[in-house]
Amino acid sequence: MDIGLVAAIAMLVVWAAGTFFFEAPGWIHGLLTLGVFLIVQRTISRKQAATKVGER
Repeated sequence: MDIGLVAAIAMLVVWAAGTFFFEAPGWIHGLLTLGVFLIVQRTISRKQAATKVGER
């Protein structure tokens, strides 16, 4: 598993815990945005890398 995906999942877990168990300040919702962005970005980059390997 890629370190970027692990970081993204960790951000989403911290966001969920902060939102549902505590009174979350506004900045904690930035973790949701960054976590989803990282998941999308790492997924796309992995698919592009796999496609380039298949072209050779």
